[in-house]
Amino acid sequence: MRVLIKSVCLAVALATFATSLALAGATFDAVRERGFIRCGVGEQHMGFTHVDEKGRFIGFDVDFCRAVAAAVFGDGDRVQFIPLNNMVRLSAVQGGEVDVLIRTTTWTLSRDTGLGLLFAGVNFYDGQAAMVHVTKGLTSLKDAQNLSFCAAEKTTSLDNIRDYMRANGRDMKLRTFYSLDTMVKAFFAGDCDVFTDDSSALASIRASNAPTPDKYVILPERFSKEPLGPVVRNDDVAWFNIVKWVLFATLEAEELSLTSSNVATAAQSQNPAVLRFVGVEDNYGEHLGLDKAWALNIVSKVGNYGEIFERNIGPKTAVGLPRGQNRLWKDGGLMYAMPFR
Repeated sequence: MRVLIKSVCLAVALATFATSLALAGATFDAVRERGFIRCGVGEQHMGFTHVDEKGRFIGFDVDFCRAVAAAVFGDGDRVQFIPLNNMVRLSAVQGGEVDVLIRTTTWTLSRDTGLGLLFAGVNFYDGQAAMVHVTKGLTSLKDAQNLSFCAAEKTTSLDNIRDYMRANGRDMKLRTFYSLDTMVKAFFAGDCDVFTDDSSALASIRASNAPTPDKYVILPERFSKEPLGPVVRNDDVAWFNIVKWVLFATLEAEELSLTSSNVATAAQSQNPAVLRFVGVEDNYGEHLGLDKAWALNIVSKVGNYGEIFERNIGPKTAVGLPRGQNRLWKDGGLMYAMPFR
């Protein structure tokens, strides 16, 4: 009987292994055969996803899509951008409509374990905040009494503000919206008093949608953790590893002081870590199924993490976000690449 049980268990294990092999690499193979990446991005979201006057997608999240394309194809423009709203963004990944979602999406336990999805790291650490008109006279969310709040359905923001109300014993009026565009218009029309969302989203909305941006203030409290990052399906380890290490490569490049303007001469460096990164010594690209210059291509075509941050959402942009928690670990931030060895 024990022999029979062991045989059955072995057969099941082999069948499971065979199935996993059949699934592994399916997305990666499809991407290479297609010749471009289908990247799910946000709706018009200044600094993160935006279509400029020439019809070109630009933004922080957009650049990470281009970084994946640069790693896979050596060309950051081989991307099809697919704008997705809150309601369909995760189902689009599940259904294979996009190869990767890079769209200010919070990494949570339920999303990571219950939907057949995997988060490939964090490309932006954020927290939820609240925005009000200066005439409300608020300096703290704790002073908000008898005010109405706008929040979006199918977001962690809605769950967080409900938790905040419950934990603080507040009886706040809550209006929810399925469309971000509708919610933005309602807030600036005065239909609700407080707009709550990730602080980065509020900064973007204030810069791009407020009739008079300096008349709106983002209150200082952050009452949630919002680690935002790329999302893929959980049925392709090869593709998951590529997306994950593309993100790490942008961070490692910044730590090594490699930029889009100097990486072309990195092969002359005396630093072994730089030589490994650009593929002169060792070939870590082969572990990912990529060319040995995959990381060099990311930096030359798109830039390092700091460059991506500063040109899209940094202090000198209209969005004007400080680097804050998104500084490198050695500068007191949370950003940290796993070792390139």
